[in-house]
Amino acid sequence: MHHISAKFVPRLLTDDQKENRVKISQELLANANGNENFLKNIITGDETWVYGYDVQTKMQSLQQMGKGSPRPKKAQMSLSKMVLLVVFFDWKGIVHHEFVPHGQMVN
Repeated sequence: MHHISAKFVPRLLTDDQKENRVKISQELLANANGNENFLKNIITGDETWVYGYDVQTKMQSLQQMGKGSPRPKKAQMSLSKMVLLVVFFDWKGIVHHEFVPHGQMVN
């Protein structure tokens, strides 16, 4: 006797759900084979967490100083917090992107 680990799957599907996925996949394949522009009409999306930065341009950091005053110091850019980035794209590239404010839900 030996030990076997279970394979990780995101969800366990019922037989009806599996049949529905096969049916939809076959319909999509038939549409793709019958229409050369089929895939060009699809827009898909994804979301990911990215680091948000407090970006300041060189012009924004300018300060008026008197002659002989020491030059102002600026710390290197530091990570502020994680921000959710939602991106939608088609066959040509990005169609729309949006940074989701903290605490807001995406539907």
